[in-house]
Amino acid sequence: MPFFPPLVSLPSVFKNPVCKVYRFQTVDSKWMLVREQMEECTLSFSIPKQLLSLYIQEDMNRVQDLRELGELSPHWDNLRKEVMTRYGGTISSYQETLADLDKITGRSFKPSCCKAQKSLEFIPINLHTQRMRVTCPIKTDAFYDIVTVGAPAAHFQGFKFGGLQRLLSRYEAEKKSFSTAYQCIYYSPEHTAKAQEVLSTMSLLQPLITSLADQLLQAAQEHSSTGLKNVLKNLSDKVRQPPIFRPHSLPSQLSFYSYLLECAWREQLCPLVTRLKDCVMEVAEKARKAMTFVLLQEAACSIPQGFLLQQRRDVVFSQALAALVCGFVMRLYAGIEDSRFLRQLHLVGLVAQFESLLSTYSEEIGMLEDMEVGISDLQRVVFKITEAKTDELSDLQPLVCGRRDHFTVEVPLPRLVFQTLPGEIKEGKPLQVFPVLFNVGINEQQTIAERFGDISLQERINQRNFEILEAYFKSLSEKVPLECLPCFQTQTDIKELLETLGQNVVTKKRKNVEILWIAGTICRRLNGIRFTSCKSAKDRTSMSVTLEQCALLRDEHQLSKDFFIRALDCMRREGCRIENVQKNIRCRKYAFNMLQLMAFPKCYRPPEGTYGKVDS
Repeated sequence: MPFFPPLVSLPSVFKNPVCKVYRFQTVDSKWMLVREQMEECTLSFSIPKQLLSLYIQEDMNRVQDLRELGELSPHWDNLRKEVMTRYGGTISSYQETLADLDKITGRSFKPSCCKAQKSLEFIPINLHTQRMRVTCPIKTDAFYDIVTVGAPAAHFQGFKFGGLQRLLSRYEAEKKSFSTAYQCIYYSPEHTAKAQEVLSTMSLLQPLITSLADQLLQAAQEHSSTGLKNVLKNLSDKVRQPPIFRPHSLPSQLSFYSYLLECAWREQLCPLVTRLKDCVMEVAEKARKAMTFVLLQEAACSIPQGFLLQQRRDVVFSQALAALVCGFVMRLYAGIEDSRFLRQLHLVGLVAQFESLLSTYSEEIGMLEDMEVGISDLQRVVFKITEAKTDELSDLQPLVCGRRDHFTVEVPLPRLVFQTLPGEIKEGKPLQVFPVLFNVGINEQQTIAERFGDISLQERINQRNFEILEAYFKSLSEKVPLECLPCFQTQTDIKELLETLGQNVVTKKRKNVEILWIAGTICRRLNGIRFTSCKSAKDRTSMSVTLEQCALLRDEHQLSKDFFIRALDCMRREGCRIENVQKNIRCRKYAFNMLQLMAFPKCYRPPEGTYGKVDS
């Protein structure tokens, strides 16, 4: 048996591997060796804990801004106190959750039986990576990665009134009437997001401009024409950046460069720089108070529903981000020596394709509404690759920074690995990720939804995300030669696959799992990151992952058709996924009964003896 190297990964991120090895026959009666490897991911806990700290700090800053608004009328002062009390409640709750998580040691995944546990609500459900590595006579070794995770959703808060998508739509409609009752101006989500952006920009720009002004004085003292010119240019760019500066005359104060070169430098410059600093401070303070008051009005007419929805959104986003960072790290290490992949990474970014098997009926429709918003919110995330301070495991953990409107995930690499990267990546260029979600329900609840209920949510999600995927491919085609993409045995053109996917998302067909198959194929062809989810990433997810693996063996490695079903049953009976079930519920049976299985598409049914109704 040939030697299979372990999963290319950071020991500090992936752990507790489960490995299974198979031998299957090819169409020409030769044999292939297949190795499955499933691992837990410590990011299940570390990413949510970092996010909780950032949420707490952001809300504490908001409370401080409200305190510093100064004297307000009795009406607005009472509203301020009420808003500050609400923020205080959120901060206390998050601090308590963070303290509970800090007490947990040694765990790196949340089992499905804990999905509604309050202290673990920010932790993704059953997050695992899985790699299939294939050695066969007709092709060089190949491997295929996937991340499995329970659908990001607020299980502790429940789904009695739906999920985020429905709740947010209802909330925006109701907020207009609240604004009248509280004597507030109604601000749309776009307006409040802009106010938050201005506040964030100001907090960064003010100290930066002050620092540049000091550099200006230093350059003048050293009589450095080049240094003076460079600092002036940077300073001019910075004061022109925020829209709130534009009504004032700050940029005009920087038109004295030629004058400076002709006089005694520092003495002439000091009063001008002092005036610039004072002006920046004054403008920043006025802008901060104005934007804080805008956000106070928004928060006042949001009580209490807006705060509860933000908490729900924080929970769902935390689960989604932990999964995304896990997938990004896995994909980065898999392609770290592939110059074509790295070129695509910094020029365009990567697709992160989430496959969901949730039904659009009962509680699961609320889970899907949560998941839709959570995956969409991942558009606010960028990645940066950094050089680790040392090769110690603690210095190789991904770090999250930012605020709710924009997060950056820094992925440290060992020095020797970092030095091999393209210059653009080493210089800290933000790396984009394009999250897309496709959902097709397959269980008996989906049968009810298709016959008697409503599947418009699923149809809308699939159509919208097809458009995102299509736009990504167009951008990729314009910036990167398609020859840079991985080669597959199946010769179908990506453009043709997209056309077929587009036709399928608008076709009225029950349990059209071809949508998932085609979307998954496109993702792999685009060097993307694959995710598969159901409620707990345990039963339906196991059926999907094993089916995809066997389809890859058939299409890419000539698995004999006579062996396809045998290989599928073998993986489902003896492979990593049944071990995943055991880890979650301490029982080696998929949680299906015969009635449920009759509603499944045939290729998603497990072999006899591997299923039975269990508590999950």
